[in-house]
Amino acid sequence: MTFNFASDNTAGVSPEIAAAMVEGSRGSAMPYGNDPVTQELQAQFSQYFETEVEIFPVATGSAANALALSVLSPPYGAIYCHQNSHINMDECGAPEFFTNGAKLVCIDGASGKIHPEDLADWLGRSEKGSVHAVQPAAVSITQATEAGTVYSLEEIRNLAAIAHAHDLPLHMDGARFANAVVSLGCTPAEMTWRAGVDVLSFGATKNGCWAAEAIVFFRPDLAKDLLFRRKRGGHLISKMRFVSLQLQAYLTGNLWHKNAEQANRMAAKLATGLGEIPGVEFEHPTQANELFVHLPEPVLQGLKAAGFQFYRWAGEESQLVRLVTSFEMSEESVDQFLVVAQTHAAQPIP
Repeated sequence: MTFNFASDNTAGVSPEIAAAMVEGSRGSAMPYGNDPVTQELQAQFSQYFETEVEIFPVATGSAANALALSVLSPPYGAIYCHQNSHINMDECGAPEFFTNGAKLVCIDGASGKIHPEDLADWLGRSEKGSVHAVQPAAVSITQATEAGTVYSLEEIRNLAAIAHAHDLPLHMDGARFANAVVSLGCTPAEMTWRAGVDVLSFGATKNGCWAAEAIVFFRPDLAKDLLFRRKRGGHLISKMRFVSLQLQAYLTGNLWHKNAEQANRMAAKLATGLGEIPGVEFEHPTQANELFVHLPEPVLQGLKAAGFQFYRWAGEESQLVRLVTSFEMSEESVDQFLVVAQTHAAQPIP
């Protein structure tokens, strides 16, 4: 039996979403977002966020991020992001491509976060108005971060205040948005527009959907020509109702919250158990559903032999691994992982 801790992308689909897709596939519906489900989704998202929003369903997180940033930055713009952000490290230049050449200005920071003082310093040194320099256009943060940590509401408010003081919009990459909301114990509104977020890439694929994300504008004036950019970029799906059906079911009955709560709970259980093993060191605090942890080599080899899958995060010789829990991960899987880890913890390297 294989136990997969490599990514929450390895998980299947929530039964509730699968059922909604089957039921919604009956009969015909107008294409390209003109179906009833997509039309109703706007009101559902507005209720979810407690304010009027404009949304654009897409099928991938890279599309959500790149298209969102394409309307925030001109080709000569600078988008400020964390050095390890997904838009910088894992999207094959999509943000630069969709913006027609904007520059990602990368800021380092502990635990995967941009820190307010660093953002203020970078923006203070930007050559605004100089024809020789890219011009500040937007700030992008990831919530939860690529380190598995979570920005506090105060941290988001502080970053938003700095961005807005420079007339820059704040974009949030929310690939693990639900996990962050659950971690903070807040509402989606409190973690977004009430904290100063202007545009959100709303992720659902990692938390129970097949392939469903949405670009959410809390300031509709920023949407500009996104309708045309989405079509030109190949992301206006003809049978859009099947993306919208996923999102509709995801938001119904707090399924999004239940799934994220399970994933976070399994991560916390895993972190507690690993923390009791000698020689185990955590690279970052575990605040959502990702763990970055240094494990002794005998433990790593024992886990691999037992069929557990995970990534060695800094190369095949590295003892730093990333472990990710998902909405469908069971207590039994975590318990078995911990038993194997504990069994091999005291063994010498073969």
